[in-house]
Amino acid sequence: MKRKLIAFLAVTACVFFSVQMLFAAGNVPEKGEIFPEITLPVPERTHETEYLGIKEKTHFMISQINADLIIVEIFSMYCPYCQKEAPNVNELFALIEQSEKYSCRVKIIGIGAGNTPFEVDVFRSQYNIRFPLFSDETFSIHKKIGEVRTPHFFVIRNTPDGKGKMVYSEVGSIQDPAKFLERIIRESAIRQEE
Repeated sequence: MKRKLIAFLAVTACVFFSVQMLFAAGNVPEKGEIFPEITLPVPERTHETEYLGIKEKTHFMISQINADLIIVEIFSMYCPYCQKEAPNVNELFALIEQSEKYSCRVKIIGIGAGNTPFEVDVFRSQYNIRFPLFSDETFSIHKKIGEVRTPHFFVIRNTPDGKGKMVYSEVGSIQDPAKFLERIIRESAIRQEE
């Protein structure tokens, strides 16, 4: 009887998580689609506001970031994969900042799914994150983008009409930061505008 109960619970759990994954996958913005409009608070740190080129005083939309390409990492400070990925993303940020061609055209932000501002600050401090991080304490942004698993990376191409077109949307590691940068530059076609 006990074995039957355990088997029943295991099957129920598998079905539940399969349905959850299918539901999430069906709502995640995919490459080629328009990224949902997301509003964030203007960073308190002046250097972060300058980095993003934000002129608004209280809130701004991601499409208002002054860049051609915007990399959005969805992370959680409790996610071990996000912790392991932090050095890779820091290296990507450094590569972009050192590039004469792309430091003004490509920006990175991180959004902490379910993390309070305090937890985001802990993550920033512990992993020496130098690009702007934002709290999504209520999961409101997380729900809007399909309740993705973490880390999930979106790359958004800012278009003249103010709508962000998805260039990349994948869960998991970016692997090699240099190759990742090369890939998104190539696939976004911003190099053709140089």
